[in-house]
Amino acid sequence: MTVGKSLDKLFSIATDSLLEFPAGRSASAPVPNAMRWRELTGFLRRRNGFYAFESALHVFPMRSAGNIYGLDVWNATDTWVDSYEDLASGCFFFAEDIFGNQFCIKGEDICSFDAETGAAKPLASSLEEWAGLILSDYRFLTGHPLAHEWQVRNGRLPVNMRLVPKIPFVGGGAYAVDNLFSWDTVKSLRYRGEFATQIRDVPDGGKIRLKLI
Repeated sequence: MTVGKSLDKLFSIATDSLLEFPAGRSASAPVPNAMRWRELTGFLRRRNGFYAFESALHVFPMRSAGNIYGLDVWNATDTWVDSYEDLASGCFFFAEDIFGNQFCIKGEDICSFDAETGAAKPLASSLEEWAGLILSDYRFLTGHPLAHEWQVRNGRLPVNMRLVPKIPFVGGGAYAVDNLFSWDTVKSLRYRGEFATQIRDVPDGGKIRLKLI
């Protein structure tokens, strides 16, 4: 993989690799688009999982080890993906923002995946383009300002934890530290996956019933 300027810049402000890249040949592509898989594999050979922007951006390593999730377990159906039912169909998840919103490969695109609605939105046509977008709009795409403010008040966010709104954003919850708490990332996604499937057919302006945590 040829690393462009945007990926180089992202690597320069990120942590070291979370794990060593696994030895041996890469497994067969778990996504239909082999080109995107080769690109992702090359990306992780260079930096096998990392955090950036004060943990607001979390990129998963190739394989799991200990308490560190890798792409294998993270994309296993029964980890959390099945809670979104068909909303997550065709998505291969490789990173997340501070709120647990995902970044994924879907077809030829690099997409964002909203944890509350299960909506996948195309962002970029390559990881280099994705990195450029992250660098130019990290405040919005990673949630860094709230990640910073929350950690100033509460201390460093532990591994496998994300910041989750007490009242969902889609239900009118505020993008404010007082509306956020830290929660295990898998538990939070399973909870919000069930929420996403329940509200999927609610029209704009329709009423939803919130189950407060």
